[in-house]
Amino acid sequence: MMEPAGQKVELVSAKEKRPVKCPSQENPYLYTYRNSNYLTRWPKPQGKFEVREGMEIRCPDMDPSNTIPTSVHRLKPADISVIGALGDSLTAGNGAGSTPGNILDVLTQYRGLSWSVGGDQNISTVTTLANILREFNPSLKGFSTGKGKENSRGAFLNQAVAGNKAEHLPAQARRLVDLMKNDTRIHFQEDWKIITLFIGGNDLCDFCKDPVHHSPQNFTDNIRKALDILHAEVPRAFVNLVKVLQIIPLRELYQETKVNCPRLILRSLCPCVLKFDDNSTELASLIEVNRRYQEGTHQLVESGRYDTREDFTVVVQPFFEIVDMPKTAEGLPDSSFFAPDCFHFSLKAHARAASGLWNNMLEPVGQKTTHHNFENKISITCPNQVRPFLSTYKNNVQGHGTLLLCRDRAPSASTPTSVHALRPADIQVVAALGDSLTAGNGIGSKPGDLLDVTTQYRGLSFSAGGDGSLENVTTLPNILREFNRNLTGYAVGTGGANDMNAFLNQAAPGAKAEDLISQAQTLVQKMKDDHRVNFHEDWKVITVLIGANDLCDFCTDSNLYSAANFFGHLRNALDILHREVPRALVNLVDFIDLSAIRQVFLGNPDKCPVQQASMLCNCVLTPRENSQELARLEAFARAYKSSMRELVESGRYDTREDFAVVLQPFFQNVSLPVLADGRPDTSFFAPDCTHPSQKFHSQLARALWVNMLEPLGSKVDALELTAEIPLTCPTQNEPFLRTPRNSNYTYPAKPAIENWGSDFLCMELNPSSSVPTSVHELRPADIKVVAALGDSMTTAKGARADNSSGTITSWRGLSWSIGGDEVLETHTTLPNILKKFNPNLLGFSTGTREETTGLNVAVEGARARDMPAQAWDLVKRMKNSSEINLEKDWKLVTLFIGSNDLCHYCENLETQSGQEYIQHIQQALDILYEELPRTFVNVVEVMELASLYQGHDGKCATLAGQSSCSCFRYAENSLEMQELKRVNWDFQRSVSRFYWHRYMQREDFAVVVQPFFQNTLVPLNERGDPDLTFFSEDCFHFSDRAHAEMAIALWNNMLEPVGHKTTSNNFTHSRAKLKCPSPESPYLYTLRNSQLLPDQAGKGPTTFYWAVPVAAGGGLVLGVVGTMVWKGIRGCRREDPQ
Repeated sequence: MMEPAGQKVELVSAKEKRPVKCPSQENPYLYTYRNSNYLTRWPKPQGKFEVREGMEIRCPDMDPSNTIPTSVHRLKPADISVIGALGDSLTAGNGAGSTPGNILDVLTQYRGLSWSVGGDQNISTVTTLANILREFNPSLKGFSTGKGKENSRGAFLNQAVAGNKAEHLPAQARRLVDLMKNDTRIHFQEDWKIITLFIGGNDLCDFCKDPVHHSPQNFTDNIRKALDILHAEVPRAFVNLVKVLQIIPLRELYQETKVNCPRLILRSLCPCVLKFDDNSTELASLIEVNRRYQEGTHQLVESGRYDTREDFTVVVQPFFEIVDMPKTAEGLPDSSFFAPDCFHFSLKAHARAASGLWNNMLEPVGQKTTHHNFENKISITCPNQVRPFLSTYKNNVQGHGTLLLCRDRAPSASTPTSVHALRPADIQVVAALGDSLTAGNGIGSKPGDLLDVTTQYRGLSFSAGGDGSLENVTTLPNILREFNRNLTGYAVGTGGANDMNAFLNQAAPGAKAEDLISQAQTLVQKMKDDHRVNFHEDWKVITVLIGANDLCDFCTDSNLYSAANFFGHLRNALDILHREVPRALVNLVDFIDLSAIRQVFLGNPDKCPVQQASMLCNCVLTPRENSQELARLEAFARAYKSSMRELVESGRYDTREDFAVVLQPFFQNVSLPVLADGRPDTSFFAPDCTHPSQKFHSQLARALWVNMLEPLGSKVDALELTAEIPLTCPTQNEPFLRTPRNSNYTYPAKPAIENWGSDFLCMELNPSSSVPTSVHELRPADIKVVAALGDSMTTAKGARADNSSGTITSWRGLSWSIGGDEVLETHTTLPNILKKFNPNLLGFSTGTREETTGLNVAVEGARARDMPAQAWDLVKRMKNSSEINLEKDWKLVTLFIGSNDLCHYCENLETQSGQEYIQHIQQALDILYEELPRTFVNVVEVMELASLYQGHDGKCATLAGQSSCSCFRYAENSLEMQELKRVNWDFQRSVSRFYWHRYMQREDFAVVVQPFFQNTLVPLNERGDPDLTFFSEDCFHFSDRAHAEMAIALWNNMLEPVGHKTTSNNFTHSRAKLKCPSPESPYLYTLRNSQLLPDQAGKGPTTFYWAVPVAAGGGLVLGVVGTMVWKGIRGCRREDPQ
């Protein structure tokens, strides 16, 4: 009863004790509609409100904070209790309700319709900021109603004065403060207030009369004085400083003669805008001053002058910065947006301004709308989970904070012992490994500051940064700190990995997969040494992201950056963590799809440093669209990602209760925002257009967190950068960070391998520009003819299962060194590789029939003594072939022999020696040297048959004794087997140390030893037993799978320099293991083009040895063939048998 109509409290809390109000000398009466100066809510049938400018607001969250906030940076719309405004006639509402043509009525101040503070009627009929806020808090106070000047009863806290300029604002601020202090309806200390200040139109209109008086500096100073008063005296206040509008479009209305406007009156109201010619210096000067007015207010606020108190802030709202004149359907200026004087706002314009202001208040600082099309109604934005507060400079830091609404933030009742029962609040330590993305390069760089991209903003890194808090910086550590304030390990500030503030963010710019091992070692040592980390007791989350730099350089050396190498490096790093770090959950994050980087970089040539593309990421940014190079990049990226999945899904890291590696796939598919002009939005990137900005990092952190709480099998594998990503919460039913076990997830079964083909990713396919005359300048595409000498390993005996009960078939078309069946994609052989370079290759064998053997002269059961005869046979076939030009065609011949010599050695220990073995090979090579021009000969070292383990039962153990390899019948530690080892090594040594200089006298002939079998590694299955899929039915010969692996090993040896060739086989299945020639190394390697002198080569190729744990009772096992099943592999350098 003691409250004016229109300002009565509509919601009463049963818990709240409110004092009984008393009449006063100023307000002694019980309030009625009349003495409240109240306009009824419903329009009169023919009143001025027939044209409604209302709307409906339906927001999901319209509640106030649970408790009255103490910080202006956590202020929700419903927390606002008081509204006020300062300004000129546009805020006073002059002419807002005037009927068309009633020019005199423009003198009427319709304060109840004012865009920023009017409270007439309600939001369904009148759109104002106050009416919007009343939907959130019906008890809002301070809004103006009805008509009248600033001192009228209905004006209340709308203290704008018609005709005022910036110089009058301090006096308005003084009156407003006094009114709020003295009004009993306002709890001055406790109520949250919103005050909107809008001034400058009159200053611009009169600027030309006194440019000094109305200078931008004076304009800004006067606003500062008013804001200083509010800042010094008003508690709990959010101040909107609305930028002065762009006033020049008013000239369109003035100059359009088809629009009915009182031009004399309009010109008298704003002479400095309207009286000068379009191209005059005076007009140009006014436009510049208008701009400087806007900039000055921005600089004043962004100085931080008004952010010194937790309960007060000033925010620039720039929706008036760029204003287009609204047009009619005919293209004329739309006078319906103006009062009858064509200067002040009509009800429609006030409604649009209110909507623009409201939306600006919710938009993040740095992302506020500066340009509105006022012709259409502006949709009202709602607060949401991501942005529930009115935006300030601190709670957004350009919009990078996030709200976490989780209620259950408690840790487990006792520290968990299982990674599968790990709650967010149990995490004590965060850490990260990776490259410049995790190091934070360029996150905080200003647009255009390319040099600053070298700065590592580690404190803002999505996975390891701890700058600020979740209110203003969204990172995984800041999210986890909401659950555990004692979290440690995160980085702050800027600097390198070795700086103190980097802490456990050990990512390094430029890092590749091979660098992860050293990063992991450093991380482990830091955690062990730092007193803030209880290494054995604390639960740790370690995020690993790598791969982009490998792809950036893959085209420079596709062998070095192969998927197999990437897999190996990643595995080795994760192995270190698995072996040494207790209580750890490792996030393995998919790297970004680099096609997205290409889109941004190439789509913005004016903003992105295109000239530096080759330096930034050559292999990704420089290939042309739809080129073979780009297709190859995409194939490598797929292979990398596939290897990551394969590694995790192998179960290799699921062997301990307190450790898990989880693949987080949110980065797999990135959806880039596109601007209106169709170009990708560079605001998500640093100035180099390749590193993510803080805006991007914030989304990465949100997506990573969401992935961590999603069960395996249901994880989101896409990221839309403009999407709102609310932070999900653990629930009572699902309180844990997800692992395979607590997701009830079973890794998908490996798809059945349909064939043993390989993917071909090489780009250097062309032959030499002219047929080379030197074997040392021989490219793969120059090879015209292939041939092979050897035994049943080269005839491919038993390569495929034979359903007949007869003898085992020789599948010459599948032979590793000479077979040409099918194509490379379905079966890997040396000829099938070479056919990619030269489709017209000759000499390879096909099928199983004698007439299709081609130049495969190998014979089953052959020994070294048979090589001269095979050499003559080969020469004869070549000379008799009508397809081969013996003098001009380049030939590739592969010789592999010795298995049968070793197998029968035990029958007569005096019959074989390394000297005799190499003499037979030399005789064959002499024939080829004398008879064949333009020839490259591969001599493949014999595999190791020594140290065979005979302790296994089953079919293979039985067949071993029945095979033609008589040495297998002896016990492993027998004298016969020890002697076999000595002879085996003697064979290999005699080949590697043979004086090959005898074949270097001709420029068109070379012999090269290929040593991949020198240290034979037994392929093992998942149980650690020898993998019998590499063997034929007789458990002695090789299957088609093994033939494919031998072909890969031989090809890769051919592309490795002598002295640096791989000396062991890597029989693990991958379709991407083939090496490629490069522009720097286009030739097959010989002694000469390896820059290795013959006497240096005689020392043998560089050898490295592989270690595999030896099972109980097992010994050194280094063979691949035979029927034996091995348990261990020799792990140290063999000693000289002497």
